[in-house]
Amino acid sequence: MLEALFGSRIKEKVLLYIYTNKEGYAREIAKKFEYALDPVQKQLGKLEINGVLVSKKKGRTNVFSMNPRFPFKKELEALLEKLLYFMGDEEKRKYYIPRLRPRRSGKPLWR
Repeated sequence: MLEALFGSRIKEKVLLYIYTNKEGYAREIAKKFEYALDPVQKQLGKLEINGVLVSKKKGRTNVFSMNPRFPFKKELEALLEKLLYFMGDEEKRKYYIPRLRPRRSGKPLWR
């Protein structure tokens, strides 16, 4: 929907994914949308260089999240929220609503 504004459909999906899931990494996002890894990594890199996203290392993986110091963070989040509002329910469920299921009773927290 906002491809013209963001300049790329992949960038739009990456931002929406990180907004709805609070964080994400390149391989996870590429797999979710069935994109090649390279374009997703490039968009994440551009967003980080421009200060929209920040990354932190978890093991060998860079995990990206919204930059709390980005000057237009509230406006960007409002725009992404409005985009989600106008999106079809099926697409929302498939890509943006994290699947939460209850933990099986008696299942240990860590293995």
